[in-house]
Formats: sequence, structure tokens, C-alpha cells
Amino acid sequence: MCPAEQIPSTPSAQVLFASAAAAAGPAHVEVPVAYDALLLAGFGGPEGQDDVIPFLRNVTRGRGIPDERLEEVAHHYRHFGGVSPINDHNRALKAALEDELARRDIRLPVYWGNRNWAPYLDEAVQDAASAGHTTLLAIATSAYSSFSSCRQYREDFARVLIDTGLGETVTIDKVRQFFDHPGFVAPFAAGVLEAVSAFLDDGVPADGIRVLFSTHSVPMQDAERSGPRDVDWGEEGAYAAQHRAVGEVIMADVTAERADAGSIAWDLVYQSRSGPPSQPWLEPDICDVIETLPEQGVQAVVIVPLGFVSDHMEVMWDLDTEAIEAAETAGLRAVRTPTPGVDPAYVSGLIDLVVERLDGTPASERPHRTDLGPWFDVCRPACCENVRAGFKPAASGIAP
Repeated sequence: MCPAEQIPSTPSAQVLFASAAAAAGPAHVEVPVAYDALLLAGFGGPEGQDDVIPFLRNVTRGRGIPDERLEEVAHHYRHFGGVSPINDHNRALKAALEDELARRDIRLPVYWGNRNWAPYLDEAVQDAASAGHTTLLAIATSAYSSFSSCRQYREDFARVLIDTGLGETVTIDKVRQFFDHPGFVAPFAAGVLEAVSAFLDDGVPADGIRVLFSTHSVPMQDAERSGPRDVDWGEEGAYAAQHRAVGEVIMADVTAERADAGSIAWDLVYQSRSGPPSQPWLEPDICDVIETLPEQGVQAVVIVPLGFVSDHMEVMWDLDTEAIEAAETAGLRAVRTPTPGVDPAYVSGLIDLVVERLDGTPASERPHRTDLGPWFDVCRPACCENVRAGFKPAASGIAP
């Protein structure tokens, strides 16, 4: 049974800034909606050395973190000339989405805005409204459920509509979280298969290979509250459950192609934690795990950036730099597999999610690779609470 089938209906639901079809709070919107435009919502990143600290101030706004502590993170960006790859990746993704829309003869413009750096979401929504596009469908560049990967985007949608005064005229719905959509899973499975096959064909035994599925760590309190509160996800919440479910699917796909890969072990690991040592975050850290692998007889490690849609700074620094160095120090062969980026399967899958909402596709007909899907179109009450900040107004979900 998928989570949507376990959640009771909410007839008196309040969904802020929603289209008429989503306003009542159905788990899945199964009637067609005539959207005017798409809103591609990104995280944002600096594009020069002078941008780094102002960008990090935006990311940590409201937390009172002094610049000297921000500089500890800034050196990751400064190592790459102060430029995050994320904006260029989103420019490429926007162009790829526009090409796929044109190929299918779907006439929807794509507006792109970021949460933390230019071009900002505020500008994108104002540009859309100025062009007469007021019924928007958002695609956030994050596949999983947690405060930082879903609700924070929804809160920013609401903030933008409130701050710009457009809340009376503009609505913003959001496509479902796509962690188990075939278009998202396929590029990862292909990358793992290629890496595993290369090691096997080079004489590394299956029990000498370890696959590490890596994702961004989050505070345990946020993890516990990720996903709908009416489902028991365990102490690590829906966030970890979704990653583990996708990891299982990918390894099953690999074994289906390579029977000799059946005994390859895998782990879900975490990276990029940034909180104080006193605050529990999801563990284990990828570098700590890599350090233990030689004593387990592991000779080669496949590092899979499962929590990322493109080569973010966290991929380039925490995986390509720190994790690879940890593997070299441990005497392990290592390879990092690709992120989806603008892989045709991924791009096509995102437009499939759009078509679901344009057509009102029944949930029973929506593709998903795990038993957790298809995920919700309208987030459920109290989904992905941020304990530190509490509930703020959020679009695309039932209040609070």
C-alpha cells in the first residue's frame, strides 16, 4: 500500500495559493488543470568570489551565523574560483525542458528562479505575472521529502506571493516529489551498472565491491518529521525511507543486467552536514564509512550521488574531492557515478510529471519504481516540519 492510500481525506483542508483543483487538498489532483507556465525552482549558487559570502548569508538567513564561520564553508567555493556549477546546470536544464516541451508541442513557457541567488524566485514570479501567466506549476530541483528539499521551497513560493502582493492573482502548484519516478531512477541505475561492470570485468570480485548511495545529511529532528505525519516512517523519516527504497530498486536493476553482481553490498551514507557537533544529524558520514571498508575486504567503491539532481558543489567537493581522497587513502579504487543533469530520461520524466497535472492523470496510472509512490501532489498537513523555525505559510500543501 502506498502512503497516499494510508492518508485520510481532509475535506476542510486549506491549501494556500493553489489552483482550484488543488485547493481542497486532494492527495493527487486527478482533474485537468490549464496551467499558464512552469516555474523551475532552484537552490542558487555564487558565480564569482565576491558572491560567496553574500550567497552563504542568504542560505543561512535568520540563524545568526557570523561571517567567520561562513568562511569555513566558503573555501569550498573559493577552491573552484567562487563559482558554483548549479546555475549553469539549471540554465541547461531550463533549455532542455523547453526543448522537450516543444518536441511534444506543449506550449508552456518556463520561468527559472532561485531561493538563494540571482535569478531569484521573486523576479521569476513577477515576470510570469507581468506576461499574464498566473496559474503556475512548479518543478523544484530536489527529488526527496524533507524540510530543505521540499517544504522550504513551498514556503518560499508563499513568501514570494505575499511579498510581491501577487497572492490574490497568482497560484503555484507543484509537481510531486519524483525520487522514484522512472526518469529520475534510470540515469542512476545506468551509472551504477557501468561502474560495477567495469570493476567486475577488471577482475574485482563482487564481494570486493561496495556501492555507497550518498545524500545530504539533515538534522535528525528534521529527518524524523519528513513526510506525512500519519505514516510511521521510523526515526529517520520519509527522507531516509525514500533513499533506501530507490537504492534497492537500483541494485535490483543492476543485478537483472549482471547476475554476477548479485552479492554486491550497498549502504546509504550521508555527507555535507553543517550543524554544530552537539546537534544530531543523519549518519554515517561517507568518509567514515570508506575508512572502514578495507577491513571488510572491500577493494573498490562506487560512489552514487543519489540525493542530487546535478553536480552541485556538494558533489564536486564532498564527493569528488573529499570522498575520493578518503578512498585513495584507504587504498581503494573508486568511481563517482553521474547525476541526472540533463539526461534525456530525466528531462522527459520531468515533463511527464507536468503532463500528469495537465491531464489530471489518476494516481493508479502514474509511474513509480517503489512501493512508496506515486508521491503526493498536495503535501499533507504538518509535512516536513522545521522544528527550529516552526510552521510558516507554504504553498502547494495543506496547512500548516
